[in-house]
Amino acid sequence: MAIGSIADLLLLGSNKDLESERGVSCAGELPAASDPDLVERAKIARAKLGDKAYILGHHYQRDEVIAFADVTGDSFKLAQAAAGRPEAKYIIFCGVHFMAESADILTTSDQIVVLPDLAAGCSMADMAGGEQVARCWDQLGELGLVEGTVPVTYMNSSATIKAFTGRNGGTVCTSSNARTALAWALAKGERVLFLPDQHLGRNTAVMQHGISKDQCVIWDPWKPMGGLTETQLRSAKMILWRGHCSVHGRFTVESVNDVRNRIPDVKVLVHPECTNEVAQIADLVGSTEFIIKTIKAAPSGSAWAIGTELNLVSRLAKTHTDKRIIFLDKSVCYCSTMNRIDLPHLVWAMESLAEGRVVNQIAVEPEVARYAKIALDRMLSLT
Repeated sequence: MAIGSIADLLLLGSNKDLESERGVSCAGELPAASDPDLVERAKIARAKLGDKAYILGHHYQRDEVIAFADVTGDSFKLAQAAAGRPEAKYIIFCGVHFMAESADILTTSDQIVVLPDLAAGCSMADMAGGEQVARCWDQLGELGLVEGTVPVTYMNSSATIKAFTGRNGGTVCTSSNARTALAWALAKGERVLFLPDQHLGRNTAVMQHGISKDQCVIWDPWKPMGGLTETQLRSAKMILWRGHCSVHGRFTVESVNDVRNRIPDVKVLVHPECTNEVAQIADLVGSTEFIIKTIKAAPSGSAWAIGTELNLVSRLAKTHTDKRIIFLDKSVCYCSTMNRIDLPHLVWAMESLAEGRVVNQIAVEPEVARYAKIALDRMLSLT
């Protein structure tokens, strides 16, 4: 099907009903763009926009999108990059919703942040809702535990949760600086409420701070008092929100054992959003940027099984052909929400902006943005 007028098709792609799709497993390569003229249209639209637009591409994006990115990186690096381009009227964020929110918070009021598909959300970020977290905080307050509890939220959270953290004396962290953020929080209080990824919180606490697993409890927002007793909460060092990444949670101990049996001398490199059981037996654990730097510095001929999003693993394999690089799991799985940003959506967004029509603008409410920025700035001061 040619896409001479693609707005109607893109509205279907942004349907809120589609936001409930999580962790869809797919085999083989992603299909080619349905319109062979899309690449040329993208080039024309990009040229028309010129310096007025700055395109950010997250590492997990498709190659067809990355090809038009002015800069690539993880979520916070891209938000910083946007903040460093005040002359760009339009920031086109090829990532997911919470990333675009952070870019809007960190850029000027004159800049417009655009997300090519509004359905590009994050299942992990959705696992911690504003009302749920507020109820949790109230229940901790009823026990007199709020004063000694410091909230820390992962970058992969909504602006509302970042604002909650900023309002209550906490900070944001990334997978790169979680160790530093957690050290700061533990020095400030008796315990940490870590949102929304339980695995990053547990891995950082156990593997980098020597906290026992028994002192890491999981708050389930769907149960009274999080499913925990007062004794458990009072003795906990880490209250971990019951959230996770649907992609990184797929990797298992069996995956690691299988690849080691199949490939002699293979090194297993995983993201800290993986379960603690997987992280404990991996050779190396680190952020997306750490994974990229590690593979770049690895010796020629080395073999690597990488536990992170497939688009990035495939790109690393194509870039470093002197090394054997494979996806850790036998089941092929892309991040279903990240992959909503495709070439048709990017072309539509760029063509619309070139014609003077702003589409899919991400604008965080001023009060939310104010407190969220406090938390983000606090993280920057720790880095």
